[in-house]
Amino acid sequence: MTTLTTTPLAPLLDRLFKEADAASPMASPAVADLSPEEHSRLMRSKTDYLDFYGHLKDFPLAVSRETGALLYMLARSCRAHTIVEFGTSFGISTLHLAAALRDNGGGHLITSEFEPSKVARARDNLTAGGLIDLVEIREGDALQTLSADLPETIDLLLLDGAKALYPEILSLMESRLRPGAFIIADNADYSPDYLARVRSPATGYMSTPFAEDVELSMRII
Repeated sequence: MTTLTTTPLAPLLDRLFKEADAASPMASPAVADLSPEEHSRLMRSKTDYLDFYGHLKDFPLAVSRETGALLYMLARSCRAHTIVEFGTSFGISTLHLAAALRDNGGGHLITSEFEPSKVARARDNLTAGGLIDLVEIREGDALQTLSADLPETIDLLLLDGAKALYPEILSLMESRLRPGAFIIADNADYSPDYLARVRSPATGYMSTPFAEDVELSMRII
């Protein structure tokens, strides 16, 4: 038995995933009315992301159940004690990572979310899941909130915020990623600059696409 598969977390995650499945971002007029080209442009934009994601503040934008399980397994397998997450949303991915920390014996998870209402929802979910004591939620633009006061070493990094900022967030973390640290990037196909960087052997990473929408990388130097 693990924190992930027992009460209070297991029934909480079941409910949150069901709610996420029923709340497609396509129900938002701000997204539904976009052409495929405009949607792709906004997903890749380094300047319009605050407005774009602001329109989606009532939607969980959650990782899949499979990605959640992957996050837990990776954090357990590398015995993570320090984790950084870019993009909290309602906290579903955060719950999986914090559960791994609990089962690893403890640790510290720093996560960043710019939308105040989502910060409140995530905090409530982490409290309900009994994991809030392991998590520090930093409210605001991650380019500022994740630019200081970080752990000396980072065992795992999850990128699941504005896709165009993946290279910039990685740069903020890079000197602190220990050899063997995992970096998981959700929907990384919207950040070609990021993919080019982690897939180049000269940059110190080993990387491979995983499932349909995840890029799994490891720091090797």
